Amino acid sequence: MFRKFLRIHKWQRGITGLETAIILIAFVVVAAVFAYTALSAGLFSTQKGQEAVYAGLKEAQSTLELKGAVIATANESGSNGRVQQISFNIANVLGGEAIDFTLPTDPASATGQTNATTTNNKVVIKYIDQVQTVNDLWWTVTKLGNCDDDYLLENNETFKITVGGPTEDTIPGNLLDALDGNELNVNTEFSLVIQTPVGAILEIERTIPPYIDEIMNLR
Repeated sequence: MFRKFLRIHKWQRGITGLETAIILIAFVVVAAVFAYTALSAGLFSTQKGQEAVYAGLKEAQSTLELKGAVIATANESGSNGRVQQISFNIANVLGGEAIDFTLPTDPASATGQTNATTTNNKVVIKYIDQVQTVNDLWWTVTKLGNCDDDYLLENNETFKITVGGPTEDTIPGNLLDALDGNELNVNTEFSLVIQTPVGAILEIERTIPPYIDEIMNLR
């Protein structure tokens, strides 16, 4: 009987404890590798998602704010007057990045040109009204208050911006040149769009009153 039992189980083998441990370790290692891969992919995706969100916020948030009045200067008073220049004060939004206000080429040396598209300015100012759009106007900067020597608009600094087109005389930024044939006159609604390298645009919308003064506060 014993010999028959041995013949029946002659080719059957058992699994030792060492083999079981090796198999278990192999499963643990493979599971750890897959878990690490999945975790790494999740962290990478999360990081890219955060970068996309921050980039979107950076592009959407405003970088400039208007400080005070918008002043228009005309060639003469009355209903036949035409606006020559528009000036306003701007500042950096609290906590915003410094904005490069490198000037366009001196308008006084650009006789015959009507925009600043061939210059090195980073900030672009566009004019829009009911009948026309003028891209990349000439503009100048006057530093107000506590400003340093560069043209980076930083926190706690205020720049006065004067916009217009080039002129043949010594007055830079004459809108009579930039808006030749469709000058800014009475009862005209217009917009100035200030586009910075990064961040949302600042749009200034105003209307010229029925009677023009040589210097007007466009409320």
